Amino acid sequence: MELIPFAFFLIVFLLATLAGGLWIALGLGLVGFVAMALKVAAAPGPVLATAIWQSLTSWDLTALPMFVLMGEILYRTRVAEDLFAGLAPWIQRVPGRLLHVNVLGCTVFAAVSGSSAATCATIGRISLPELSRRGYDQSLSIGTLAGSGTIGLMIPPSIIMIVYASATEQSVARMFIAGVMPGLLLAALFSGYIVGWALLNRDRMPPRDPRTSLAQKLPPTLRLLPVVLLILGVIGSIYAGLASATEAAVVGVFLSVLLSLAQGTASRASLTDALLSATRTSCMICFILAGAAFLTAAMGFTGVPRALAEWIGSFGLPNWQLLVALTLFFILLGCFLDGISMVVLTTSIILPLVQQAGFDLIWFGIYIVLVVEMAQITPPVGFNLFVLQSLTGRNIVQLGLAALPLFLMMALAIALIAAFPQIALWLPSQMLD
Repeated sequence: MELIPFAFFLIVFLLATLAGGLWIALGLGLVGFVAMALKVAAAPGPVLATAIWQSLTSWDLTALPMFVLMGEILYRTRVAEDLFAGLAPWIQRVPGRLLHVNVLGCTVFAAVSGSSAATCATIGRISLPELSRRGYDQSLSIGTLAGSGTIGLMIPPSIIMIVYASATEQSVARMFIAGVMPGLLLAALFSGYIVGWALLNRDRMPPRDPRTSLAQKLPPTLRLLPVVLLILGVIGSIYAGLASATEAAVVGVFLSVLLSLAQGTASRASLTDALLSATRTSCMICFILAGAAFLTAAMGFTGVPRALAEWIGSFGLPNWQLLVALTLFFILLGCFLDGISMVVLTTSIILPLVQQAGFDLIWFGIYIVLVVEMAQITPPVGFNLFVLQSLTGRNIVQLGLAALPLFLMMALAIALIAAFPQIALWLPSQMLD
C-alpha cells in the first residue's frame, strides 16, 4: 500500500475507533500498533515503552499538574465574585456596560486558571444571574461568556500551551509570553463587538445605573488586588527571568493556597477535593499524551508525515491558502474532539508540513490555540457550550448560535495574526534577545 492511501486508511481507522467509543489514548495507541504492524519490521513494544517514557519525563511537563492544581484551588475561592465586584463600577459608562465584565473577568481569571472550561464556569456562575437580574439580553450575555471563556486557553498560564510545547519541543516560557498579546487582542475584539451591538440596539439595553463617585468605586476595586498580585507573581516571574514556567507553576500553587487561606475558603475538604480533581485531569491529559507519543513515533517509522507533507506541498499552495485549509480542517475536527486531543492527534502529521512552509513554531502554536478556542464553542463537542448548558439549561444549538458572533471575532483574530505575526512573536523576542 502506498503511503498516501495508507495515511488516509489510518485516519479513517482512527475516526472509526473514536466513533466506536474507544478512549482517545487507546485509540491513538491502537492506530500506532496497526501502522507499525503493516509497514515496519521493528517490534512495536520497545517503541511504545520508549515513546511513553520520553513523553512523560519531560521537565517542562511538570508545570502541567501544578497549573491544573492552581486553577482547581482558585475555582473554590471567591476570586470570580471579587472580579465582578471590582470591575463593574468602572464600566458603567461604556456602551454595553456590565456585559464587558464577562470579557474582562474571563481575561483576568484566565491569567490564574489556564483552563477554558474553568474560566467559563467560574465567571458564569457569578455574571449570568446578575446580568439576567439587571435585564441584559440573555443571548448576548451567554454568547459573550462562551467566547470570552476561551481566552483561558490563550492567556498564560495555559494548559494547552504546555501540551503543544511538550509535543513540539518548544519553550513553554516562550509560548506563555507569546500568548499575552493575542489574548489581549481577543479581549479587545470581543469588547468591540459588545460596544457595536450596544450602540445598534439601544432599545434592548437596560436603564443605566446611577453614577458612582470615585470614593464609592475604590473599596470594591481593592478586591482586585489579590488577583493582580497572583498574576504578577506567576507571569511576572517568567517574563522577568526569575523563574522557569515550571517554577512559576509552583509559585502559583503557593500563592493560590495563600489566597484561599486569606479568604477563609481553605479547608481540608476543599483542598483535598482540589487535589483529587487536579490529579484526575492531569492523569487524563498524560494518558492522551502517552498514546499520542507512541503514534508520533510509529508515524516516524512509517514515513507517513513526510509523505503527506510532500504530497500537500506538491499542490504549491501559498501559505495563506494552506492556513485557510488548516483552519477549516481544525474547525471540523473540533466538532468531534476536545482541544488537547486535537493538538496531540495532529502534531505528528501537521508539523513537517508547517516546517516545510516556513512557519515559526511558536507563532503556529498561537494559531493552533486560536483554532482550538474556536472549537470550544462549536457544536456538538464544544466544551464551553457544555459548561453553559449546565448553567443555563439551554440546548447546544441555541448556545452555538449565541456564540456565533464571537466565533467570527476569533476568525478575524486568526486573519490578524496571520497578517501581522509580530502580534505573537514580539514579546518572546524581547524576553530572550
